[in-house]
Amino acid sequence: MPTCLVTGGAGFLGSHLCDELLRRDHRVICVDNLETGSLANIEHIRDARFHHLLVDITEPYFVAEPVDFVYHLASPASPIDYLRLPLHTLKVGAYGTHHTLGLAKLHRARFLLASTSEVYGDPQVHPQPESYWGHVNPIGPRGVYDEAKRYAEALTMAYHRQQGVDTSIVRIFNTYGAKMRPHDGRAIPTFLRQALQDRPLTVFGDGSQTRSFCYVDDLIRGIVSLAQSGYHSPVNIGNPDEYTLLELARAVIEVTGSRSEIVHEALPTDDPQVRQPDISLAREVLAWEPEIELREGLRRTIELAGVEALVGLGQR
Repeated sequence: MPTCLVTGGAGFLGSHLCDELLRRDHRVICVDNLETGSLANIEHIRDARFHHLLVDITEPYFVAEPVDFVYHLASPASPIDYLRLPLHTLKVGAYGTHHTLGLAKLHRARFLLASTSEVYGDPQVHPQPESYWGHVNPIGPRGVYDEAKRYAEALTMAYHRQQGVDTSIVRIFNTYGAKMRPHDGRAIPTFLRQALQDRPLTVFGDGSQTRSFCYVDDLIRGIVSLAQSGYHSPVNIGNPDEYTLLELARAVIEVTGSRSEIVHEALPTDDPQVRQPDISLAREVLAWEPEIELREGLRRTIELAGVEALVGLGQR
């Protein structure tokens, strides 16, 4: 029975990954200091194969039992979080990745870095292939997240080339599903929260900027496939179906049956104008592609999460 260590295991994606690994009969060590994660995401797990460590990975940490896979997902990931925690975000990308790679080296474990489509910045190439180096503003407000992930990728490849660590890198595109925080500042949880309360949906700019939205089950399946492959270079995992934010807002209103109107607000600094993954490599290397279409994914999210959780019950 393989043992998997998941940093950020109490977060949105991390908790879904823990569930899937347990479903596949793996032992799971969830490492999370709950800075942005939540015990509510893992409180349903009553399994002797699961263990939670309350650890800050920006400091050196150790795991006594043998580990076969290390999934490094820990990082503030929403604008609300990394704008509130800029230095912590950089430290997690640098020190946290360094310490976690060191742990993978010690255990001779397969290491997977959860990187992001934000490494492409506001891209000049569309859709974005892994060979594109990106167009990122390193000193803008989003730079703390973008550059933390770019540094983490460089560090991961350095450990692979110099230290012989068995590494992999997944570049994650916009993902949604149950356990999203309703006030995390990202488009789908914001639109669902507003629509389910019949409040105006706030679209930044004219809404023509595009995103590609992947349902969480599809993403987790891709992450596990990459970890179990022998591939080392970055791989995009995301849904190539591209929507403008205005189209997304209308889809949310349709699925929820909301009476909400759409209103427009000022565009945030360095907000990418386009985002769409080229998943040719994932298809070739992993035989992976998404299966869940946007409206079906939104319906599943509402059904699994429940309206009360999606509107936040007054939580911020």
